[in-house]
Amino acid sequence: MKDYSDIPGTYVFDGEHSRKGYRLNMFCMSLNDAANRELFAQDESAYLEERGLTTEQSRAVLDRDYLELLKLGGNIYYTFKLAMFDRKSMQYVGGQMSGMTEEAFKAMMMNGGRPIDGNRRTGES
Repeated sequence: MKDYSDIPGTYVFDGEHSRKGYRLNMFCMSLNDAANRELFAQDESAYLEERGLTTEQSRAVLDRDYLELLKLGGNIYYTFKLAMFDRKSMQYVGGQMSGMTEEAFKAMMMNGGRPIDGNRRTGES
C-alpha cells in the first residue's frame, strides 16, 4: 500500500504505473509524427495492434476513455496527444474524466475548482 493509495481518483504516475503503461504512452508519443497520425487515422485498430497495447488499453484508446487510459498506465501528458489528434481541449478531457461537459468543467475551474468534499484521503472529514 502506497501512502497515496487512500486518495479517491488518484492515479500517481510512479515507476509501477510507468511500466504498466509503457506501450500505451509510446503509442501516444508516436502521434507526434505526421506520418504516424495518418496511419492511425486510416485504421486505428490495426495501428494499435502494431504497438502491442493490451486489449484494455486498445479499447480505452478506441473509446477515447481518458480516465481509463490513466488507470491503465497512461500519463496525462502523453494521453493528451490523443486528445490533440481529435482536436479536443484539456478542458474537454477534464470534463470527460469528471463526468461533465467541457463547459461545466470550465465553469467549475473558473469558480475555484473541484470541491474538497469526496476528494480527501479516505477517513478524512
